[in-house]
Amino acid sequence: MSFVTDSFIIIVSQLFFFLGGWLFFLRKLFRDYEVQQKIVLMVFSFTFSLSCLTFELVIFEILDILESSSRRFHWRLVLVITLVDVIIVLPIVISHYLAVSLRFIPNKSTFRLGVSLSFFLVYLYLFWKLGDSFPISSPRHSLFSIEPCIGRVGVIGVTIMALLSGFGAVNYPYTCMSLFAQPISQEDIQASEKRLLQTYGMLLAKKRRLVQVETERKIVSLEEVSRHLFLELHNLRCAQERIEFSRTLKGLYFNFLGYFFCVYCIWKIFVSTINILFNRVGLQDPITRGIDIAVHYFGFEFNVKFWSQQISFWLVGVIVVTSIRGLLITLTKFFYAIASTKSSNVIVLLIAHIMGTYFLSSVVLLRMNMTAEYRTILTQILGDLQFHFYHRWFDVIFLVSAVSSIFFLYIAHKQVTETRSDWHSM
Repeated sequence: MSFVTDSFIIIVSQLFFFLGGWLFFLRKLFRDYEVQQKIVLMVFSFTFSLSCLTFELVIFEILDILESSSRRFHWRLVLVITLVDVIIVLPIVISHYLAVSLRFIPNKSTFRLGVSLSFFLVYLYLFWKLGDSFPISSPRHSLFSIEPCIGRVGVIGVTIMALLSGFGAVNYPYTCMSLFAQPISQEDIQASEKRLLQTYGMLLAKKRRLVQVETERKIVSLEEVSRHLFLELHNLRCAQERIEFSRTLKGLYFNFLGYFFCVYCIWKIFVSTINILFNRVGLQDPITRGIDIAVHYFGFEFNVKFWSQQISFWLVGVIVVTSIRGLLITLTKFFYAIASTKSSNVIVLLIAHIMGTYFLSSVVLLRMNMTAEYRTILTQILGDLQFHFYHRWFDVIFLVSAVSSIFFLYIAHKQVTETRSDWHSM
């Protein structure tokens, strides 16, 4: 294929992913909100399209689609545009809308412009100083070369990935396995409903006799009790629905996945601990290592290089799809949890910034799951980065996130159990 044809394919892909980001924004993120600024929608969709295009170029490398020189050119172009978007464009727009949303800042355009510029300069200073604390790139690179920028974005993105991975590795088995489900009977639901109705009845009776301050204090305390009872009833019904769902075919499937990820979580925590203690980084990708073990110990005879490349392609594809889906689901929940009409623009732009950083960093970590041939190509494209540092940093943050998640989920589970036992004893 010629360079023009290759460029046309990249442009069409960019437009397709841009449309996908646009639809996701309107139908998922802003489904219940009024879109106030088109620039926010365009910046989010553009960042989404760049993130997806980065993964598409990884697939193109494995499948050998497009000319080699053309791929190299478009790789560099997409990386530069993504870095400019993540390091400069998004922070500038975020700083502007943050200055606009803060009420204590005087409503003068020149003053708000100065505040937003100050926000951006502070961010830029902190972003660049980040490189002084981590061995992310070689000191011989110039200030405006691509490697120092990728290195700094990589630290932030790998940290986000490790935090989400550590929490997800613990939370998914906890939410899917029937082992952790609270045993709920219909009598528990009825008793909770009865307590709630009794509290409402007492509350209405006292409101009718609202004459003295002491009675008003009792009403306030009863309202607080009724809120706790309502939340308890809601939690009981959710737990009952979870138990009923676990008995369905889909529930059994998710329960099996929960056990699988529970084993994976234990194994990953163990491996991360070993990697940290012994400063170990795998020199061979997991696919090739697994096939070598099968050939050596079980005596299988097949082409290791061919099958490692084929399986590596499918593994990368699965990682790409699950990464995009998992991050979008997480960011959507995050948006609904904290968004408001005042802060929604800033939050969406922060989500776009996290998304661009996350996907760019995932390419750095994705390199370890590829065979030596494709790993070399990514190394040439990404530049002279300290790849071993990123994998070690991921292990450290993953371990901290997973252990912290286990601790907090244990405390939450124990608190729910104690609360239920307290209500039963009343």
